[in-house]
Amino acid sequence: MDFLSQYNQFFRTVLKGLLNNKLRSFLTMLGIIIGVASVVIIMSLGSGAQSLILDQVKSLGSNTVGVMPGKSEKNAPPASAMGIVITTLTYDDAMAINNKNKVPNVIDVVAYSKGVATVLRRDVNIDTNISGTTIGLLTVEDGDVEEGRFFSKNEEKNLAKVAVLGYSVKKDLFGDSDAVGKKIKIKKVNFEVIGVMKERGTVAFQDYDNQIFIPIRTMQKLILGVNHIGLFRAKVDKKENMEKATEDIAVTLRERHNIIDQSGDSDDFTVRSSEEAMDMISVITDSLNIFLAAMAALSLLVGGIGIMNIMLISVNERTREVGLRKAVGAKGRNILGQFLTESVFLTVLGGLIGVVVGVVISFLISVLINFLGYNWSFIVSFRSIFLGVFIAALVGIIFGLYPARKASKLSPMEALRYE
Repeated sequence: MDFLSQYNQFFRTVLKGLLNNKLRSFLTMLGIIIGVASVVIIMSLGSGAQSLILDQVKSLGSNTVGVMPGKSEKNAPPASAMGIVITTLTYDDAMAINNKNKVPNVIDVVAYSKGVATVLRRDVNIDTNISGTTIGLLTVEDGDVEEGRFFSKNEEKNLAKVAVLGYSVKKDLFGDSDAVGKKIKIKKVNFEVIGVMKERGTVAFQDYDNQIFIPIRTMQKLILGVNHIGLFRAKVDKKENMEKATEDIAVTLRERHNIIDQSGDSDDFTVRSSEEAMDMISVITDSLNIFLAAMAALSLLVGGIGIMNIMLISVNERTREVGLRKAVGAKGRNILGQFLTESVFLTVLGGLIGVVVGVVISFLISVLINFLGYNWSFIVSFRSIFLGVFIAALVGIIFGLYPARKASKLSPMEALRYE
């Protein structure tokens, strides 16, 4: 009971002191508020971004295997994903994967060769994305044509000058008039529009509506002047066959590239299932979230130094009060407890306010991002709240300990003589 009475007295004294110096108390807490709010916001944004990225990957389908040029480590993306041009994959590589004798569990394959170009139609010209692709796009990525048709296998192989417009590209070039059968020009090459895709929006961070799809061989030879492809994806028949299909694809590509080593160390390509891709993304985003949260937590260090300075000033201002309390029987541990309680109270209160501020700002950011058209999840984890308040309390103890010890060691006679 004496213990509870003692700390009840501490809190009453602390609260009275803080209310008597409201502005100073608020400015003392400001660094903690900003630090904790930053931790909550960054962890919330990191979780939201991770959820967005994973949802975009899932939107490509769960039973897909992606193949990119260049070797990569197990939990790292290949160099080609960072914008480095690697030319180790070809159109024939992609078509070989569609051979049921070599990879029996693959339903279809879609290959890509991408670029950006100016497209002209009479007096209208726009800059848009050009996707050289294969007819497997319709099967692997559930593409659907709204008007006209998609190009055929023969057109894919024989450099046909035909194009299928994305929904928004059609609107930009033709408005509400018919596009099928009309001519457009891509890099001085005339193409016949044979179809218009259904409106689809953004999938895996690609705006499918802001693209023109042409046969991949036409893209390679007439538009880009290259022989390599950027990547290809294969759709597997069943989820339980994903691992086997992934291995079959790797073996087939090693055979085509004359790679004897079957361990994967000498591969000049990267094969990843959609599940592996999501695991890799989770590892990368988790690491990034921890790093950013640690950077945000550094602001709590600044707040802690501010609290220590204010507490030292408070000790000097209340030296006579400390002397008087000691003169009437207060012990060093009582003085230590009072000043330490004040420091922890300030930081915990600042931490709680910081949590509220962080949650509100995170919510407003999620509303704004959703308003811009992204499927952003508002996520505030209990871990981020606990971490923010716990670190705030720890800062209060660490940075309040020195001023509190200094106050507890004051001599009653010297304190009473202090001016």
